[in-house]
Amino acid sequence: MRIALIDPSLFTLPYDLKLAQGLQQVGCAVDLFGKAVPGEQVGAVPLRPHFYGELAGLGAERWPAGLGKAAKGLSHLRGMWRLAEILERERPDIIHFQWLPLPIVDRAFLARLRRVAPLIVTAHDSEPFNGNAGAALQQVGALDILARFDRIIIHTEQSRRRLTAQGLAPERLRKIAHGFLDDDEAAPPPAVDPAAPVRFLLFGKLKPYKGADLLVEALRRLDPAIRAQVEVLIAGKPYMETRSLEGASAELGGSLRCDFRFFAEAEMRALFAAADVLVFPYREIDMSGVLMAALKTARPILASRIGGFAELLEDGRHGVLVAPGDVDALAAGMTRLVREPETRRAMAAAVTDLAAAIPSWQQIAQSTLSLYRQAIAERLPAVA
Repeated sequence: MRIALIDPSLFTLPYDLKLAQGLQQVGCAVDLFGKAVPGEQVGAVPLRPHFYGELAGLGAERWPAGLGKAAKGLSHLRGMWRLAEILERERPDIIHFQWLPLPIVDRAFLARLRRVAPLIVTAHDSEPFNGNAGAALQQVGALDILARFDRIIIHTEQSRRRLTAQGLAPERLRKIAHGFLDDDEAAPPPAVDPAAPVRFLLFGKLKPYKGADLLVEALRRLDPAIRAQVEVLIAGKPYMETRSLEGASAELGGSLRCDFRFFAEAEMRALFAAADVLVFPYREIDMSGVLMAALKTARPILASRIGGFAELLEDGRHGVLVAPGDVDALAAGMTRLVREPETRRAMAAAVTDLAAAIPSWQQIAQSTLSLYRQAIAERLPAVA
C-alpha cells in the first residue's frame, strides 16, 4: 500500500517519522511531504521537501510578523496546489494528513484530493492549536474541515467526546494509541535521597497553554520551609513572551531557573535524569509527546487532569493529578511530593510498569493499516 503522509510544517516530525517507520515495517511504502530539514533527522523515511521552499534563504522568520505570515500563507497555497497535481499523477492508495496548517486554504483542495484516494487525518488537537491566541487565523474552520475526511484518528477519549459534540459522525473516529518517540530503553527508578532538594522539571516547547506561569505562581505559594527544599527548572525553546518568567527567576532566586533554548535529544535525556518530578501544568492538551518521553524516565508526574494525562495516569499511583488552572492544588501536589520521598519512589516504579504497557509502533501501524483498508473498502462500491 502506498501512503502519502502530509505534514507541511512538520509540526510533529518525531511522530510522523515513527508512524512512517512502523508503516514501512508492516509493508507500506510511505512518502512524507513536508518542509526541508537536515537529512539526518529523517533517517530511512523518504521526506519530500515540498512546502515553503520559496522562503528558504530569504530570512522570512525575521520579517515583520504580518508580512512573514502572509508570505508563508501564499507559499502554503502554492504548495497545496502542487501537492494536488503530484498526487493526481502518482495516485497513492491513502492520503493521510497529520496537520492542516491553514484550514481556510486547505479545505479548497480536499475534494480534489479525495477523488485520488481516501483521506485520513490525525486530530492531534481537539481544541484547535490548543486555543493559542496567536494562531487565530489557523483556527478558522479547523474543526469543520474534519468532516471532509473519510476517517479521523484520535488519541484520547477526550477527543472523541469533543469531536462528537461538534457533530462529527462517531463511526468516522478511530482511537489509536500514541507511541514512544525515541528508541531508548526505559530508565530504572532512581535512588531517592530524602535530604536532597526536590527538583521539578517543566520541559518542552514553551507555549501559553503549557502553564509555566501557573507553576511559577504555585512555587510562590509554597510554605517558605517547603520552597527552601525545591528547585524548579523551566527549560525549552520559547514560543511566547518570557520576560515575566525571567523576572520571577530573579525574584525567587535559587528556587527557579529558566533555560530558554532548543535542547538536543541527549541534553533532554540529561535534564530528565537530573529531575525528581516532571511537571505538566497544562491548561489544554489531548496527548503530549513530552509525556510519552517522560514515561520512560521513571519519574513521578505532576500534571493537569486532562487529556492523555488523565487517561494514562492514575492519581496517587503514577503521580499527582490536579484540575487544570488550579494553582493551589498544584502547590499542594508539590508539597506532598517534597514531604513524601517514599511516595515518589513508589510512583517512579509505577511509571516504569506503565511504560512497559505502551504499544510498539509496529502495533500502532497495524491498527492504522486496518483503518486504511476499511476506508478503501468503503470507497470501492462508489468507485465502481
